[in-house]
Amino acid sequence: MTDLSEKMHKPETVCIFGTGDFGCSLGLRLLQSGYNVVYGSRGPKNSLLLPKGSNVMTHAEAACEARVVFVAVQREHYGFLSSLASDLEGKVLVDVSNNLRRGLYPESNAEYLSRLVPGATVVKAFNIISAWALQSGGLDANRQVLLCGDCSNAKQQLMDIAQSLGFTAVDRGSLRAAADLEDLPLQLFPLWRLPLNIAICLTAFIFFYTLTRDVIYERVTNGKDIAFRIMVSLANKAFPIVSLVMLSFCYLPGALAGFLQLYNGTKYRRFPDWLDRWMLCRKQLGLLALAFGFLHVLYTLVIPIRYYVRYRINVYTISLVKDNKTYEFDNMAAWRYDSYYSMGILGFGLFVLLGITSLSSVSNSLNWREFRFVQSKLGYITLLLCTAHTFLYGWDRFLKPSSYRWWMPPAYMLSLVVPCVVLILKLILITPCVDSKVTRIRQGWERQGKTSANGRDTKTNQPLMA
Repeated sequence: MTDLSEKMHKPETVCIFGTGDFGCSLGLRLLQSGYNVVYGSRGPKNSLLLPKGSNVMTHAEAACEARVVFVAVQREHYGFLSSLASDLEGKVLVDVSNNLRRGLYPESNAEYLSRLVPGATVVKAFNIISAWALQSGGLDANRQVLLCGDCSNAKQQLMDIAQSLGFTAVDRGSLRAAADLEDLPLQLFPLWRLPLNIAICLTAFIFFYTLTRDVIYERVTNGKDIAFRIMVSLANKAFPIVSLVMLSFCYLPGALAGFLQLYNGTKYRRFPDWLDRWMLCRKQLGLLALAFGFLHVLYTLVIPIRYYVRYRINVYTISLVKDNKTYEFDNMAAWRYDSYYSMGILGFGLFVLLGITSLSSVSNSLNWREFRFVQSKLGYITLLLCTAHTFLYGWDRFLKPSSYRWWMPPAYMLSLVVPCVVLILKLILITPCVDSKVTRIRQGWERQGKTSANGRDTKTNQPLMA
């Protein structure tokens, strides 16, 4: 009875081939989680930096000690495994390797390992986990372990190990998916590429547009050199415009999706690929918009201490004194400027709230209704306030011919195009007659006789006649 109890509570032994940073970090984490760890090394006597409590031996000896073997070496060094084929028979080989670039080999490292040691069961796992994540236990890094393989029992063993280490295991299918897993660490902010490209192109366009209207125009027509305004004035015109347009881009795809569902009469048809991709990066668009909003706030705060602004105030004050004139109070201007600042402050405050609730640590604490209320309803209120802020900034400037330099309208007018389109589309969607129909469609109602994506009648499920 005692022998049986000791056997049941005996810690499982895990083997690791490779004594580099990843192998040492993995071994340390396994030891902390209650596993016995043996290392397989070419020179067991030279391996002095391994975690305390682990054992090191030759590859063949280490392979005989465990059922699960982590291969923590690069693909170029897999050659020695073919000589251990008999020792690795029936073992679970865990391939944790990655490549330096995509398309480096015709097959994935895991598939190559499976072909090299056909008697073993190969599972691809832990390749997107860094040595730092293993040392911190996933508290300060990615907590997901993606794995794939052809044997469900082998994958379950890896899932148990991952969970015992404090990670969440996600099954990505058969070993054919190994190539996709190996490409993941090579991706650099994949969901940020489109938003970043939009932000860069939009910023460049607005900057050169305002540069042409403000600086180059003055130089050509009046001979004035005001290039110094590039550093603050032009930047503070470009940043809020980019912020407002990108905030509009967050809500434009949702409005377009609503009209597409109305047109299709069903929610069971796929959106176009470009719209799918657009909707997936809305969070990144919003965070970039918030970043540009922060820059606008910071640049605005330095306006009173700028040399140019203080110089203009002094010149104007002295001119009033010399001419013995009084600067009369303008009640309309007071209302306008106070409203302008108020809309900006309220809009930016809600903007910050949207950014905070988009963080995973915050959004995970909200239920779906709360999250939707903040991101949708408060989001549109934010867009409305920021749009009103821009309208108050321009006021009646669009009526003055002097505002159109070289027939180019003020930049703030360009920034209002997309937000106004989004708000008009949303206004149409929330009207009772349209909103009730969209709600019914999203609850599963389908228009009679509407063709589905596979060319069949959605009511009868029969092919349509030519």
